[in-house]
Amino acid sequence: MTSAPKTPPPRRIAVIDIGKTNVKLVIVDTATCDEIWVRTVPNTIRRDGPYPHADVAMIEAFLVDALADAAAAVGIDAVSITTHGATGALIGPEGLVLPVLDYEHDGPDALDAEYGPVRPAFAESFSPRLPGGLNLGAQLFWQARLFSQAFARATHFVTYPQYWAWRLTGVAATEPTSLGCHTDLWAPGARRFSSLVERMDWGRLMAPVRSAFDVLGTARPDLADRIGLGPAVPVACGLHDSNASLLPYIQGSTEPRTILSTGTWIIAFAVGGALDRLDAGRDMLANVDAYGRPVPSARFMGGREFDHLTGRVPVEPDPATVASVLARNILALPGFAHGSGPFPDAVGAWSHDPDSLSAAERTAAATLYAALTTATCLDLLGAAGPIFVEGPFARNTLYGAALAQLSRRPVQASPHRTGTSSGAACLFASDGARDTSGQEPTAGAAALGPTFDAYAARWRREAVSH
Repeated sequence: MTSAPKTPPPRRIAVIDIGKTNVKLVIVDTATCDEIWVRTVPNTIRRDGPYPHADVAMIEAFLVDALADAAAAVGIDAVSITTHGATGALIGPEGLVLPVLDYEHDGPDALDAEYGPVRPAFAESFSPRLPGGLNLGAQLFWQARLFSQAFARATHFVTYPQYWAWRLTGVAATEPTSLGCHTDLWAPGARRFSSLVERMDWGRLMAPVRSAFDVLGTARPDLADRIGLGPAVPVACGLHDSNASLLPYIQGSTEPRTILSTGTWIIAFAVGGALDRLDAGRDMLANVDAYGRPVPSARFMGGREFDHLTGRVPVEPDPATVASVLARNILALPGFAHGSGPFPDAVGAWSHDPDSLSAAERTAAATLYAALTTATCLDLLGAAGPIFVEGPFARNTLYGAALAQLSRRPVQASPHRTGTSSGAACLFASDGARDTSGQEPTAGAAALGPTFDAYAARWRREAVSH
């Protein structure tokens, strides 16, 4: 008796990729892993209403138009979704009952004295206490207290990728990678909601937990008609963006390795690492991978800090500029995103007047700062194995060279423009394991030489004392 032939996976995956800085629609060809169609719009925060919040109406209008144009231009066989973390939505029969809170809003901090006693212990949630709304549990606690009438109208709470899946399909869900992203709502070891959910009686609100790989359904008929999607185009549940970057590296492999998901945040995943090294006071946590397994992680707002240090106008430094920055010990010292990263209490500072530096010098110093802070995260994690860089910093050759010298390990840069998008497409791939043979190795210790070793030693000394 012969088995039925396997159905080939969908080929052209439309990935809704909502980062903190930009919203993208990317069409990924799973046969080649190429991104064959991309459209981007800035992700702006609205300041009207009860608090700063995501402009979901703008995002939805952009996505509908982009999906329609992509369907006409290259075709769409399936839809996948990935978004930034620390975000969710309270929904009712008519839609949102409260705006989607911007996690950088400091409103939840006002209730810290009341929230602290009810949140789970770090050993249960592996979620450090973070400022503003970075703990999703703190957001819900604050909304329940300050907006009790609207909160009471909610029938479901959905994590952010699943909000967009709900808008497409009408099916409400939550999902472990977003629940496990420092929310206080999830117990990674037990693979269930944390004690906070029971203590606050939020279990009634939590939409069913679904796997990132689950197909929730197809697009609602009205949307499918507007976009031009066929009636059988599946929509995946979706996942947290950094875990999308991680996914191709853990499919089909159990070897220790380090994956860096870069963007607004630089998040280090120590695959095969130990949870007992995690330090809640240094922005270390357990993320949860697409298979529901905890992964030791550390992070800092590397992209945000890089933009601050370069004034958003980076200029690639030539070798002479890099050599000058090293020789003159032009240092950017942590931290420029207070309350996060391995130096959460440090106040960022320059060793030299930044106004006296050229744009290329600032870019070189900012890049070395990002590499040194990343290396600090890796040391704290005890991360092992080769290092793979996904996202914007994969294109920064100085960052890769510095990190290779600091870690004494091979560093490979992904050629994909958006690791999150290509990773999210893997939810539909029959074998989504990333072929790393095409990735570019970064030059090792010889690239920057002993001058950088001395520079790094000085940075480490001053980072803890300035």
